[in-house]
Amino acid sequence: MNTVTVGITLLVIILFIWISIVGRRLKKLRKQYTAVMGNTGITNIEEVIVELKESLAVQQQENQQIKAQLEEVQRTLPKQKGRVGVVRYNAFAEQGSDLSFSIAIINDDMDGAIFSGIHSRDNTYVYAKPVEKGESAYPLTPEERKAILEAK
Repeated sequence: MNTVTVGITLLVIILFIWISIVGRRLKKLRKQYTAVMGNTGITNIEEVIVELKESLAVQQQENQQIKAQLEEVQRTLPKQKGRVGVVRYNAFAEQGSDLSFSIAIINDDMDGAIFSGIHSRDNTYVYAKPVEKGESAYPLTPEERKAILEAK
């Protein structure tokens, strides 16, 4: 009978040690689970995975939209007339100062317009000429050509 009691006591001690080891592992696993789940309020990891997958799909769709918008901007930006060149000069050497001007507004393809203002003592006359590929159907003055070159 003593041997049976000693055997059962030994078995209980071994089981107690085993239960405490399993308890520590469970506590560590629970801590990791809580860290992964965070404050989502979801207790099922499958729901978290499904939610992450849906979120990833939405992000990919938004990424594709942004890429399409970027391609559109890259396609239209060179056509924008945003390059400006300004040249001031004295149209009449015997009077006044550099009050006449030429302003070129062109894009990367050298298409746009050039505006020239000729200032005299009594009036200022403003002229506009279309520009295609750096040239115009109308004769360009040296100052207008210089404004186009500055706008490049």
